[in-house]
Amino acid sequence: MKVVFYEWDSVKQEEYRFAVIMARHKTKWLFVKHKERSTWEIPGGHRDDGEEIRTTAERELFEETGAVNAELHPLCAYAVQREGEEESLGALFFAEVMELGPMPDSEIGTVSGFVEMPAELTYPSIQPFLWEKGHELLRLRDLSRGDK
Repeated sequence: MKVVFYEWDSVKQEEYRFAVIMARHKTKWLFVKHKERSTWEIPGGHRDDGEEIRTTAERELFEETGAVNAELHPLCAYAVQREGEEESLGALFFAEVMELGPMPDSEIGTVSGFVEMPAELTYPSIQPFLWEKGHELLRLRDLSRGDK
């Protein structure tokens, strides 16, 4: 399996299948735990048919973290390539979360803030690549306010 990155504008809306959101609240990065898992995930999820990918990101950020006030920035497109399968395209966003509200009823059981990416990941062959690329792009765009 391989994770490949593309420029934001190089992918058509209808080609995206997922939105993943690197969300920071105050000084911590938000990670979530599914109710049926013991591992951590970067918030995100599937795009609904006909849904704009930004809307997917906004919806998933709220559903998975309870974020009610956030600035959302697109970072890049990415693809997960598995041998013998069609590549699966996703959108990587950065969100500066100003306010967390009560958690909506969803599949998420826990939301927690971390200084670094936790070791126990649900998708260890994908998430570290998204994390590194996201931080690289944030440094380049100066959105991270000096957070390395």
